[in-house]
Amino acid sequence: MMRITVIAALILILFALPAPSYAQKPALTPPMGWNSWNHFACKVTAADVRAAADAIATNGMKQAGYIYVNIDDCWQGTRDDKGMIRPNDRFGDIKALADYVHSKGLKIGIYSSPGPKTCAGYEGSYGHEAQDAQQYAAWDIDYLKYDWCSAEKVYKPEQLQEVYTKMHDALQKTGRPIVFSLCEYGYGLVWRWGTAVGGNLWRTTEDISDGYNRMSVIGFQQNGLEKYAGPGHWNDPDMLEVGNGGMKHDEYITHMSLWCILAAPLLAGNDLSKMDPDSLAILTNKEVIGVDQDPQGIQGHRISEEGPLEVWAKPLADGAYAVGLFNRGESENPISLDLAELGIHGAAQVRDLWAHQDLGQFTGKFIAKVPKHGAVMAIVK
Repeated sequence: MMRITVIAALILILFALPAPSYAQKPALTPPMGWNSWNHFACKVTAADVRAAADAIATNGMKQAGYIYVNIDDCWQGTRDDKGMIRPNDRFGDIKALADYVHSKGLKIGIYSSPGPKTCAGYEGSYGHEAQDAQQYAAWDIDYLKYDWCSAEKVYKPEQLQEVYTKMHDALQKTGRPIVFSLCEYGYGLVWRWGTAVGGNLWRTTEDISDGYNRMSVIGFQQNGLEKYAGPGHWNDPDMLEVGNGGMKHDEYITHMSLWCILAAPLLAGNDLSKMDPDSLAILTNKEVIGVDQDPQGIQGHRISEEGPLEVWAKPLADGAYAVGLFNRGESENPISLDLAELGIHGAAQVRDLWAHQDLGQFTGKFIAKVPKHGAVMAIVK
């Protein structure tokens, strides 16, 4: 009888325990936010970061899911006599800056390199990994972009995993949940080992730039990497260029549509304080963002290709599919989706996510006219 009573008591205790908290597990959906590099590069200041936080908090981006306000390269000053990293004069008090960003209900990110110097020649983390991790935690940092750069001067290519593991372990020891972004440009087939070294996202390519050709080469070459992505660990084809002015409206529609089909991190890279309404509308389309942030976390893939015309699909948690029809050609073209490619052999409902419009029921095929360098993005169910 005593034995049964004890077992019963243990069962009651187990059921009384709170369910495991997943809130502390970072990047269960692709991280969303802003990064300073694409627009500000090395001219960035603490004032620019505060302005970005102000904009996100007030222009609808926060409500759309943009949370991280990330400082890229060029914030570092020198180290003190104990080896602790200090910010330069353009940034001053990083903790105060973090507090300001947090006061807006947002999170803050920072940047370093495993090498002696960053890409721009500022102080890297080489030999100071544990110190820097502790300092970031003391500043209440939420996200670290760790950029290979000068690491190639002190490490061999076969040490990539070892180097990134070292910083991951240092971050873990701080006890603070910090999203770990591996920036190694796809070297060493990072998608195969990024999760094993603690990466929450990893760059799969060299840097993006604000032009259709570069963006499309990077985005469309992601096909085949989908099996390596999922909740907590994402392929990263680099930051968004929407709003920086180098592409036309339809090209930015392609950019945003493709990144969302890819379940890619969505890190805006423009000057949020001077954003035009069209750019804001592209960045905050909640239906399109919903595809990127789908909780099932499946990265989309190409299902058909005919010359410059491509069809991509991404399964969603509710059983529907997000579909992207992309025209990489130089004139408007009709693009056809064969519903059987999605396993649909009867009728299907189609909703255009950019037009916010239900298009009706289709059987067999769905065909849409797509402008030069443009895209149609739809939900099919």
